[in-house]
Amino acid sequence: MDIARRNNVTVTGNPQGRAVVLAHGFGCDQNMWRLVVPALAKDHRVVLFDYVGSGRADATAFSEDRYASLTGYARDAVDVCEALDLRDAVFVGHSVSAMVGVLAAEMAPERIGALVMVAPSPRYIDDEGYRGGFSAEDIDELLESLESNYLGWSAAMAPVIMGHPDRPELGEELTNSFCATDPDMARVFARTTFLSDSRQDLKGVRVPTLVLECTQDVIAPREVGAYVHRTIPGSTLVTLDTTGHCPHLSAPEATNEAILGFLRDSR
Repeated sequence: MDIARRNNVTVTGNPQGRAVVLAHGFGCDQNMWRLVVPALAKDHRVVLFDYVGSGRADATAFSEDRYASLTGYARDAVDVCEALDLRDAVFVGHSVSAMVGVLAAEMAPERIGALVMVAPSPRYIDDEGYRGGFSAEDIDELLESLESNYLGWSAAMAPVIMGHPDRPELGEELTNSFCATDPDMARVFARTTFLSDSRQDLKGVRVPTLVLECTQDVIAPREVGAYVHRTIPGSTLVTLDTTGHCPHLSAPEATNEAILGFLRDSR
């Protein structure tokens, strides 16, 4: 299969620079990185893609069995790295893609040499001794609402996730992104995302890792950022002075500064 077409792969930036792979979160696509790309492209080879079921990826390649676990999304990421023959790439994953990056780095350690986790959460549901931010009942209700009225759920939830009522255009953009996703494929990705538990996978990370959190994030509260930082040996935690779950859109300058600083330090 033509992976570049299947995953709508885009390559830009400095072809001689270290590769940086940008992976979007649930309900999004590679366009969400547009405010980050210019800062990275000067010195790095920047690779963007859409997961099957998202953006402009080939929808005919979608398989509910494959994408019912994060391993399927990690396989997409590794396929892209292999198709481009990337070595020692930096994988930048937003939200659930942060955990996809962990799995991809384990699958193909020669391909991925560092991780940047933007607003990560290894488990959204609270557990004994762990706060993910949601009760099991919260997640059941969220998924039931999403599955019964996806467009309505998107319009209601996107502004909350974005977290900037003073900048309604950001919430509108995320709403439009959600609404552009096929509801049946979104349902699978949502269940895979919100019911996942990747806490054990964090303990196996052995590459330099940057954890980026926001001061206020209803999807991934700061207790989660602290947990991820504490669990990944030698990781770096940076708290961005912004609210919401999408700092690459709401605070791109601060996001770029943190990522570029990490890239310089992890050479």
